[in-house]
Amino acid sequence: MRAVLLTGFGGPEKLEYREDVPAPQAGPGEVRIRVAAAAINNTDIWTREGAYGTPDDPADTAGWRREPLAFPRIQGADVVGRIDQVGPGVPSSRLGERVIVDPMLYTGGERELVDTEYLGSERDGGFAEHTTVPAGNAHAVESPLSDTELATFPTAYATAMRMLNRAQVRDGETVVVTGASGGVGSALIQLATSRGARVIAVTSAAKREQALQLGAHATVDRDSPDLHAAVLAEAGPVDVVADVVAGPAFAQLLRMLAPLGRYVVAGGIAGPLVETDLRTVYLRQLQLIGSSFGTHEDFAQLIGHIERGELTPLLAGTHPLRELREAQRAFTAKNFFGKLVITVEEAA
Repeated sequence: MRAVLLTGFGGPEKLEYREDVPAPQAGPGEVRIRVAAAAINNTDIWTREGAYGTPDDPADTAGWRREPLAFPRIQGADVVGRIDQVGPGVPSSRLGERVIVDPMLYTGGERELVDTEYLGSERDGGFAEHTTVPAGNAHAVESPLSDTELATFPTAYATAMRMLNRAQVRDGETVVVTGASGGVGSALIQLATSRGARVIAVTSAAKREQALQLGAHATVDRDSPDLHAAVLAEAGPVDVVADVVAGPAFAQLLRMLAPLGRYVVAGGIAGPLVETDLRTVYLRQLQLIGSSFGTHEDFAQLIGHIERGELTPLLAGTHPLRELREAQRAFTAKNFFGKLVITVEEAA
């Protein structure tokens, strides 16, 4: 089959397009999917770069679980396609199903999620003609959306759902969303708005209109010299900050929270090592909440939103499988709003 192999930690040159990779076979309790589309995530870039560090050395190279990664590896977590093979224990009636894949490979509850395997990291993913997953991770989906549109949802929207659930965002609350033009940020705008929250989107001036169209109450320029003051001028004290950026703005993000406010973080695009005055945290009795991938329950909740037509897919562009290197370069440039998707069903 055609696939792109990640051959080691490094730059895009570590991605090798091949047409002679053996196709996987569905094992017991598994299904094989003929992949139609698979989206790119920040996790793909950070995994390729080995950018997660280790517990002993933040600068060390490692996968997302902060441990060594096996190579070669086929990346691609956000998979949409059709089941073309079922393993022992899976009914043949599932053959032909159009599915969207929950990329979290764990059994159990929230504690097990923390140490989960991730499709495209600990197990080969969707930047290939075929991939296999546990049958329960392949969700039949009824939607008029295209395969490429559906592929914009899994990781970004489940991550956003997890953040909002962890922070217990409620109707009437004010939520600041950083990185609002990215996959998780744009998902946060839509999902928080669907709960009745008032969203203040932190984004660039060039992407302001898109954030407003998604439902943001107001936007703040991410390059504001005083981000704290700019947000307070638009919204007053904030109930929740949903952050995927961190970096130098971290202290200002905490300062804008009202007493008993909640800060939930699922990324550090601008830098994972931050400083703040802890008196802001304990005197204002703030909650600092870590969040990463969504649970199986979060993903099922997301499927409901998709099938009810409540979410707008933000497909910024597509690239064929053989152009994955160029697609990842375009992804890191961040000159788009939403998601970039790899199309796999193409002429060889």
